Amino acid sequence: MGGGIRTGDSILVTGPTGTGKTLLATHFVADGGIKGEATVIAVFEEHPEIYLDRAGELGIDLRGMLGLLDVMYLRPLDLSVDEALQEIRDRVTAIGAKRLVIDSLSGFEAALAPTFRQDFRESFYRLLVSLTSIGVTVLSTVEIAEAMDYLRFSPYNISFLTDDILALRYVELDGELRKVLSLIKMRRSNHSRELRAYQLTHMGFEVGEALSGYRGIITGVPHARETMDKHPQLGATEVWVLDALLVVGEATVNVLASETGLLRAEVQIALGQLAEVRYMHIRQSDGELLYRATPKSLR
Repeated sequence: MGGGIRTGDSILVTGPTGTGKTLLATHFVADGGIKGEATVIAVFEEHPEIYLDRAGELGIDLRGMLGLLDVMYLRPLDLSVDEALQEIRDRVTAIGAKRLVIDSLSGFEAALAPTFRQDFRESFYRLLVSLTSIGVTVLSTVEIAEAMDYLRFSPYNISFLTDDILALRYVELDGELRKVLSLIKMRRSNHSRELRAYQLTHMGFEVGEALSGYRGIITGVPHARETMDKHPQLGATEVWVLDALLVVGEATVNVLASETGLLRAEVQIALGQLAEVRYMHIRQSDGELLYRATPKSLR
């Protein structure tokens, strides 16, 4: 993370069921307790007592933090999204919280009356701005279906509202179902772009080795990487962009920047290197340049 999460950032943790989003959020809360920072947790899918018990089973004593912790359970079926978010804002102000966990946005949306769901994104944005501007760090979890494109980080189109995005997913690797994480975006930070395996153990959320020996990880069915061995003229950034091209088929620079988490300038440099070794076709359509991997890149 290039030094860690910055105070006042908004973090989105996204992934399918069972990937450890709530556990990661619980670690975030516990870390706040160690630092003496008050935290509000807004839960929508289970009662606070169950939430606290589950943390205890994982060896994280949130009950011992109750002087610094407010766990609120919202089932606002009769409330507008603004009223629900105001309730969260009031709780944060009441205890002087420096951290807020929303677990999860999926449960939040489901708890709203249907007529208010269309206002979700705009109202959520106002909550983020009002809290992060006064130094509150906000961590939100969101459920995505494993069948979705891995690079669509949220069904609510709110990814651009957040400072940091941590994506969790399952992949089949060497005949096993493994969990993999990647830090997709972290503003103002030279963060790692590695894909790393991780496990949920009795010790909590444990990050493991970088999966540098495989390609196609974002497809869910990776295979051993041969590109860098066969073509040593390619660096890690060029291989990352090439992998994205092989997944999406054809894309603009902006799309590739979004899908790889690289800066637009970094993508353009990588595309230039790929063009030099003839790993890429370029064509123009409606005034935009479109890039596609060539058959040579698969040899």
